[in-house]
Amino acid sequence: MNRLRIAIVGLFTAFALTIAFAAPALAQTDQISRGLCTGANLEFSTNPTDSCDDRSSAEKINAIVHSIINLISAIVGIVAVVMIIWGGLRYVTSGGNEAGVTSAKNTILYAIIGLIIVALAQLMVRFTLSKIVNS
Repeated sequence: MNRLRIAIVGLFTAFALTIAFAAPALAQTDQISRGLCTGANLEFSTNPTDSCDDRSSAEKINAIVHSIINLISAIVGIVAVVMIIWGGLRYVTSGGNEAGVTSAKNTILYAIIGLIIVALAQLMVRFTLSKIVNS
């Protein structure tokens, strides 16, 4: 059981490090695209990237919220899958113990309910944001 915990912590650490190292690369890609847009327009002003981004402020906020919701949904999805696996392992290793079987089933059930809630919440947020932007 202790080895399983170490493996799970190792997976989460590897995932966190992957995200930590990917963020600067994504930021650099954004800077490169801004520079290309500025170069194509040949503007020399204090903020030359304004003309490159023709989205309204509501669309920009919508894009930011979409990114945040997607990140949170991915994190919750990963946690839910880990909890389903954890519940399955507890179910298999319960050895017929009634309390262990019930606890494992509840873990799996609550993880699935959590996934459904996250999916519905994402749909509601996207619907609301689309109505705000289109109005």
